[in-house]
Amino acid sequence: MNAYIGHDTQYYGIEEHRLVGGKGDGMRLLQVRNGIGLEFTVSEDRCADISRLSFRGINMNYFSACGYVAPAYYDCIGAGFQKSFTAGFLTTCGLTAAGAPCEDNGEQLPLHGTIANTPADHVWWEEKDRELQIHAAVKDEVQFNGKLLLERTITCSLDRNEMKITDRVTNRGDAPSPLMIMYHMNMGYPLLSEKSQIWIPSDSVRARDAHAQEGIGEWDRFLPPSAGFVEQCYYHEFSSQGKAAIYNPAISQGLEITFDPKQLGCFTQWKMCGVRDYALGLEPGNCYPDGRDVMRREGKLRMLDAGECADFEVSIRMISGEKEWDKIRV
Repeated sequence: MNAYIGHDTQYYGIEEHRLVGGKGDGMRLLQVRNGIGLEFTVSEDRCADISRLSFRGINMNYFSACGYVAPAYYDCIGAGFQKSFTAGFLTTCGLTAAGAPCEDNGEQLPLHGTIANTPADHVWWEEKDRELQIHAAVKDEVQFNGKLLLERTITCSLDRNEMKITDRVTNRGDAPSPLMIMYHMNMGYPLLSEKSQIWIPSDSVRARDAHAQEGIGEWDRFLPPSAGFVEQCYYHEFSSQGKAAIYNPAISQGLEITFDPKQLGCFTQWKMCGVRDYALGLEPGNCYPDGRDVMRREGKLRMLDAGECADFEVSIRMISGEKEWDKIRV
């Protein structure tokens, strides 16, 4: 109890809102504030992903031109995903496919899978041990096909400007299932600009294709928004703790992402300097975005046996000031 405030949400807490009008009409959103600078929005109807992230009133994420789009408008044909790709801070790609649309074992698979356009069946939250905890259950289950359950917990500290995403995926079917997951986290203006500093201390980095190879010498530098820019992707590998961070001295703020490469052994950096398509993706995953057929062909496709569970965790820490940024890069 705090004697200075009447209701907890004067200072911190979780509030549920609904959108009215447009393609996002009716979508449920959880507005989360920790009272010391960290604020974010959880989209219950989009896999309990994080649509907005701000720190001390400054926006951290990219929000695409299509804005909020309810799952009813989702187009699962080919690259139709892009019509409803809000991006936001986090879009989860998976669970049985992630990356490029393709045909694998006779199955037509859409861009980045379907889980990001799937509403959570059950969402609840609590305050526990000086943390705000949001719990969600999202089903990626189909008759006569795969049956995967995603159980997600988003934890936000009330004492530090940190948050954590903890996921458990369970195969509730009677046969092995492909499991592909990629945490498509998207940095945007004003955190992201040509002044931003990017730090990814990977053991190795390689270009996705010939076009990306042309810019590999500047993989960690950003241009101003540029007409006709074609996206570039770089693949990073880590042998110990996975880390990626961004800091913009113009706003004296940034963030750091950490993950376990034993769980998430593939890290994709998406570099997009287009006009109104200005984003940096920092994307831990258990796959690269080349398509399930490529992952299978290369022997990298993770299979989840019937009844088996897989756990994943990604942590995000906000950075304030040059001293904190320098400490992270030690």
